[in-house]
This record gives sequence, C-alpha cells and structure tokens, in this order.
Amino acid sequence: MGKTNVTELLGDKASYYLDHQCRTIDRSQLQLPSQDVIDRVWRDSNRSNQTLRNLQQVFGTGRLANTGYVSILPVDQGIEHSAGASFSPNPAYFDPDKIIELAIEGGCNAVASTYGVLAQMSRKYAHRIPMIVKINHNELLTYPNKADQILFGTIRDAWNMGAAGVGATIYFGSPESGRQIVEISKAFAEAHELGMCTILWCYLRNPSFKVEGVDYHAAADLTGQANHLGVTIQADIIKQKLPTNNGGYQALNMGSSSYGKLNPKMYNQLSSEHPIDLCRYQVANCYMGRVGLINSGGESKGASDLQEAVTTAVINKRAGGMGLISGRKAFQKPMKEGVDLLHAIQDVYLDPGVTVA
Repeated sequence: MGKTNVTELLGDKASYYLDHQCRTIDRSQLQLPSQDVIDRVWRDSNRSNQTLRNLQQVFGTGRLANTGYVSILPVDQGIEHSAGASFSPNPAYFDPDKIIELAIEGGCNAVASTYGVLAQMSRKYAHRIPMIVKINHNELLTYPNKADQILFGTIRDAWNMGAAGVGATIYFGSPESGRQIVEISKAFAEAHELGMCTILWCYLRNPSFKVEGVDYHAAADLTGQANHLGVTIQADIIKQKLPTNNGGYQALNMGSSSYGKLNPKMYNQLSSEHPIDLCRYQVANCYMGRVGLINSGGESKGASDLQEAVTTAVINKRAGGMGLISGRKAFQKPMKEGVDLLHAIQDVYLDPGVTVA
C-alpha cells in the first residue's frame, strides 16, 4: 500500500479532526515527541544509562525510527481474551514466530507479548526488534471469570531473554488495584535497575463506573487520573484507551454518592467535548507529555478497521500523544492486510500535514 491519504480516509469528518485547534491546554505547554526526546526530556530523570539506551532502541526502530513517535504491536490477547477467540480469525498467529514477523514486516518500533511468546523466539529476534514482555495478565479460565491481573513471571526472566522493556496492566478502581499498584511499582523499579524501560496499561475496571446506562471506563477525567497514577510509579510510556466521553467524577458524585475529587475547570477549561481535547487532557496527566501517551487501537470490527485506526492515530497525534499500540485490528486478518493497516497508522505520524492542534 502506498502513502495513506489521511484526508480521504477521514471522509466528511476530515475538517473536524484536521482543522481543530485546542483552546483548552495550549500545545506550547506540552513536551512533544521529537527525534531528541531522550536528550531533551529524559536526560534529567533518574533513569539509568541502560534504560535510556533501551528506550532509544524502541524510538530508533521501525518506520517511525527517530521521529519521537512509536507504533507497537501488542499480542497478549491469547491470555487476556483467550487464544481461540483471538486467533480463530487467522490461526497463523497461534505461532509466536508469525506474531513477531508481523511486527517486523509492519515496521513497528517494538512487539509486546507474553513471556511464552517472546521466550520461544527470543534468540531469533531479540537483536532485530525491541521486545516488551507483558508480565501480568487477566486469565479467562477461572470460573466464574474475574477481573484481576496476576504476575506470570519475573523481571529477571524478561531481562535474560534480551527484552528492551516490560509492560504491565493495572485495573485502577478495582478492589485489587491496591495490590496491583504495589506489585507493579516493585516490578518497574527492578526493571529500571536492570536497564529495561517500562510501559503501563492504565485501565479502569469497576462496575460502578457505569452510571444510569452510561459507561465511564474511558472517560477523560477518570482515565486521566489513571495516567497520573501510572507516571507516578515511573512508567516510561503510558498506554490508555482513547476517551469516549467525560464527566466520570461528576456522575459518581450525584445524589448521595461521593467519589474522588474534582474541580469544574477540569470540564469547562481543561477539556471540551472534542475528541482531541479529551485526549489532550490524558496527555496533560502524563506530566504534560514528558511521559509519552500511546492510545490503544481497540477491537477489530472488520471493514471499518482502517478508518478507525487512522482516526485514532490522528486524534492521538494532534492531541500531543506519542503513538498507537494496535493489535487485534492488525493480526485478526491476513498478514498483508495487517501490515498495510500498521503502515497506515504510521503514515499519520510521518505526515507533516497532520500537526499538533
């Protein structure tokens, strides 16, 4: 596939996304992705030389090499969503070799997957593409199913296989979140000691976040605070769902309910209803972009995948984000189509016409 025509893919929404200007948090307040991100943003931090080298390896790989942006292929769904459900659309990806091949052919900065997948192929690929070992998962075989992230291995295991970094999920807002925060804080500290970088999947999980039929699990205010907790435990990159609405704190403080803390300026000055402004609020909670925000690509819906992926990339880039992490939309189809979709995402970040709003 040639260079992606972003305007054409956005259709009648092109002006809505490409011409929007943020009147909330000005771009001048952000630390934006650039080729010198390590020297400009990270050199004053406590990260070791080895960690900075591994971060640079991620930033310096693939089609987006040395732009400050990243495109990561995540394939941990064999545990998170079950292998059969995840790989039935394209059974080739039961094979770990095919997963990493897709990441390389797709021009990704890194591949994120399970201990088993990456360990199986580490000697073949550790020097060819940065590997991010996902250290915890929510397994779906316990009956009844439950939502809890549990550790599947050690940080030393990831280091021994040559991983550039580790990734983890915390279900913020869940009854288990306190234990998960402690576990992952310790794991990330050890990873940094060994020189690996860290990526945190900052997800919300609580049935109470659905209020009167409205789901606030991807609300900008709640996910923004999850991001802020994530950078507090020293994640180097934050993975977050693209905001779908706002006002989670407001909804959870109606009537006799009391939850968290809020300020009206969160809604009337620091964000608006526009998707780019909602995402900018997420970026602001990542220390004003000092820690990069990558948004997730979401589930595969078939024919609309390409348009949805490009739209998400445009929103993320224009909000000041650092990139996209897209799995199911890429691997639940023939490899060539998956490669084309990953390239289309990357084309957004390579397109000088798609600017930060």
